[in-house]
Amino acid sequence: KNEHFEYHGQCDMVLVKDPNFANGLGIDIHIRTKLVRYWSYIQAVTIRIGNDIIELSGSSAEFDPEVHYWFNYEYQDEVETMAGFPVTLFNKKTKSHKTSVTIDLSSISPGQKIIVKTFKEFLKVDFREPSAKAFGNVVGMLGDFNTGKTLSRDGATVIDDFTDLGHEWQVLPADGRLFHETSVPQYPAMCIDPEDPRGDRQRRLDESSIKEEEAEAACAGLKDPLDRKDCVYDILATQDLDMVGAF
Repeated sequence: KNEHFEYHGQCDMVLVKDPNFANGLGIDIHIRTKLVRYWSYIQAVTIRIGNDIIELSGSSAEFDPEVHYWFNYEYQDEVETMAGFPVTLFNKKTKSHKTSVTIDLSSISPGQKIIVKTFKEFLKVDFREPSAKAFGNVVGMLGDFNTGKTLSRDGATVIDDFTDLGHEWQVLPADGRLFHETSVPQYPAMCIDPEDPRGDRQRRLDESSIKEEEAEAACAGLKDPLDRKDCVYDILATQDLDMVGAF
């Protein structure tokens, strides 16, 4: 549906899951979020296709020259393909640590890719030219590919409260442990939510040194209005005008 929604909390979550992906190879994409006051960000992403697993994390260090990834739980192990799909690592080698892992799914559908990007310690997952052939049967926090409905694990109940959606798709033991190390919380401990996200957010915004007008000016060059909205939010939350570079 190309809609944006927010979940702010800390835990491992199932972004995408389909055991029948690519003629039975199967795919799982898990994200790990970290809570900072009233907001959270994706701290690490791990992807399993078939028997191969790749994980990427960012870095807050300036001019960090490394791509911080694990392939089949080995740090910076050589990787050219996973489950037969070409993999490309990229490092722009800038002050703000911009790296990426690209999985080329063109053999399923032309131009189709999964790209995980870092900007400083922040990560995003981008699905390029996604098709129903590849993702028509996925479940997870992203929702149903064909209808856009944000469904629960039962595949029928629509969850419109995105805090509840995040909790619903917290990684369970049955989903597997894909990250190379564990992080708090792990089920049965529940996702950690901000105590008062709306109230704390407003108080923080009132106290901010970077105001909304400055954030809007910094993000004005972005073409997508939803990207501009997210960019403004991220700048105000982090109090960092450089966050425009993540878009």
